[in-house]
Amino acid sequence: EVQLVESGGGLVQPGGSLRLSCAASGFTFSNYVMSWVRQAPGKGLEWVSTINVDRVTSYADSVRGRFTISRDNAKYTLYLQMNSLKPEDTAVYYCRRGALKGQGTQVTVSS
Repeated sequence: EVQLVESGGGLVQPGGSLRLSCAASGFTFSNYVMSWVRQAPGKGLEWVSTINVDRVTSYADSVRGRFTISRDNAKYTLYLQMNSLKPEDTAVYYCRRGALKGQGTQVTVSS
């Protein structure tokens, strides 16, 4: 069974940092492009970042310079390091492989 399980979310103050993880199983992780997307309250899904099989990365303008996507193919895990967090980063974060995504992890940025 193909699964994506996100973790690492939480409540953080503005300017703080969090590291999200996404544990993948049921497929050959290293063969796939992986992404992070997010959904803020009352809004649609927003693309955040993508890493391809050659570890080439891309970022939404809203997070570039603050977020870093990475992958550990040996551990079947995708990461998102989030620094200098802002209240507008508050959302449920999902990792995604194509149309498949996990259950999400809540990130709340608030003082």
